[in-house]
Amino acid sequence: MGDSSDSVSIDMETPSLSGKEYVVETCCGYVSVSVYGDQDKPALVTYPDLALNHISCFQGLFFCPEACSLLLHNFCIYHISPPGHELGAATISPDDPLLSVDDLADQIADVLNYFGLDAVMCMGVTAGAYILTLFAMKYRQRVLGLILISPLCNAPSWTEWLYNKVLSNLLYYYGMCGVVKELLLKRYFSKEARGSAQVPESDVVQACRRLLDERQGLNVWRFLEAMNGRQDISDGLRKLRCRSLIYVGESSPFHFEALDMNSKLDRRCSALVEVQACGSMVTEEQPHAMLIPLEYFLMGYGMYRPPKLSVSPRSPLSPICISPELLSPESMGLKLKPIKTRISLEV
Repeated sequence: MGDSSDSVSIDMETPSLSGKEYVVETCCGYVSVSVYGDQDKPALVTYPDLALNHISCFQGLFFCPEACSLLLHNFCIYHISPPGHELGAATISPDDPLLSVDDLADQIADVLNYFGLDAVMCMGVTAGAYILTLFAMKYRQRVLGLILISPLCNAPSWTEWLYNKVLSNLLYYYGMCGVVKELLLKRYFSKEARGSAQVPESDVVQACRRLLDERQGLNVWRFLEAMNGRQDISDGLRKLRCRSLIYVGESSPFHFEALDMNSKLDRRCSALVEVQACGSMVTEEQPHAMLIPLEYFLMGYGMYRPPKLSVSPRSPLSPICISPELLSPESMGLKLKPIKTRISLEV
């Protein structure tokens, strides 16, 4: 993608990371979309979690060479930012109406229409996973599959609703202050990644902290208000016919919600990957844990053919890192099995 001086070829060894920014007019305002890759390829649409955009939510996954090659070899990536979450976004006018989760889902349909896309693959994290799942339920013919990281499907519990109200008030009156950033980092990352008095926080957390400084508090408040008013969509999950792959960190505050959502999906076309020693944002904290399940998930679409087993046992590509259940022939199509993965912390 890009100007004529930019390369548009996608190479398995050195995939292009150059993208092009679009501002798309939708039924509910303007949306920023970053496009990476060859637009003649099938589309993968991403949607980030609260207060994040594609840089802060998916950078780790796309900086993982094997995952980047796998995804850019098969897809053109369309990173959709929630309104006002794009890089350099100004504060949305107070006169603009607050959007609901249905409005945000409808915006995705308008983005697909703008680019002339029919059915797409979707990848979302927590709030973004909810928006994409809702989109899949409203526009079933337009979703090939769902890749969901720490997803939500229920209405907020009283505990979450109250917690979000406290966060919402802080955002509204104080903006992206230190307390808000700490609360958000607890939402995204495990305690191990966030560090302690004895152990410094990880580079990933430090980078996310810096990126949060760029967010406009009132824009984040708008997205949070939409999510705090979300409806329970669990009754419609069994009617979904697209395949679903769910990742969740075992230290995620949304771990139970992800397990609950997986239990309500049709088991014939869904799989669960629980990642140990990881928070909600698996895409940043442990992106290698996503690789092998992604390969076998895409195999069911004919988008990936595994090489002969010539990899090192220590390689993240090694099949020993994944449950043998997922490697069985019946699991390469619709019948994906619930699995767990553990990524070694050793180098």
